[in-house]
Amino acid sequence: MLRAKVAPEWFSKIESNIGSALVDHAHLEKRAATTALTLERYPELYDRVEELNAIAIEELEHFQLVLQILRRREIPFGPALPSPWIKGLMRSMRSGQGVQVIDHLLCCCLIEGRSCEKFQILADGFRATDPELASFYGGLVESEGNHYAAYLLMARQIDERETDRRLDYYLDLDAELMGAPNPWPALH
Repeated sequence: MLRAKVAPEWFSKIESNIGSALVDHAHLEKRAATTALTLERYPELYDRVEELNAIAIEELEHFQLVLQILRRREIPFGPALPSPWIKGLMRSMRSGQGVQVIDHLLCCCLIEGRSCEKFQILADGFRATDPELASFYGGLVESEGNHYAAYLLMARQIDERETDRRLDYYLDLDAELMGAPNPWPALH
């Protein structure tokens, strides 16, 4: 469904800056957990609170796993890297009852979808050089895909027609943002 490919040089940037990339990954997992909880504020999602809690718990478990890798590798936990891609997605959210929740869910959907794609690239790329990271990232692919699908289904449950219309917009925006340079060794 995604309309842009990950830049071919992205993996080598991550591989040569693995400490910074792992710290960035830890922050992304923490943010994903808090975002799942933040989505619970929307009345349209009150009947999905348990599912959102489960996503938040899983994201916190991933955060803990990344922290353990950092500790084993003696990489200090530090500040988050900026993400022009995530910032660009989130800035595009409309405000207003009904539309904001759909946009928020679609942003989450794309973030999880890109994570799924990039974790597969990392699993494949590290297979020969870092089996621990290859296994770790390979093990995250399915859950990221499940989160992507869950957020898309939640949005469609609210308003399928508007979700599909906005999804088309967000796929174009994602492709545009993916083409913008990102100087940091960040996952997104």
